[in-house]
Amino acid sequence: MSCDLCETVGGELLWQDQRCRVVLVGDPDYAGFSRVIWQNHVREMTDLSREDRTHFMSIVFAVEETLRQIMQPDKINLASLGNLTPHLHWHVIPRFVGDKHFPGPIWGQVMRESPSKTPTNELSDRLRVALRERCLG
Repeated sequence: MSCDLCETVGGELLWQDQRCRVVLVGDPDYAGFSRVIWQNHVREMTDLSREDRTHFMSIVFAVEETLRQIMQPDKINLASLGNLTPHLHWHVIPRFVGDKHFPGPIWGQVMRESPSKTPTNELSDRLRVALRERCLG
């Protein structure tokens, strides 16, 4: 069985180490929507050692902190579903009161038209620099 997250990076690579990587999804409606992806094919958090779980979640939290600092969203959504792609990954999604689905999940019913878009290149450059400092510091 093939796995998208084993075969591709899964987005625009922002940061990585031996155990996990952070990518920008590139969703035009959700600037800053990122994924933290475990490098090896693992299905569930409890398949990881305690040390690996701690490391993985520290990167998820670093991404959340970075997005909050740079984008100042009204809320951050964290989600680990993996029903369609059973490869361990976390979604880190900056949310704004006026976004397309707020207050529901981004996979839910559309509530309004999309607001104006944030320039992706500038945002990815800022995220890349901030994540490098936060994840290595």
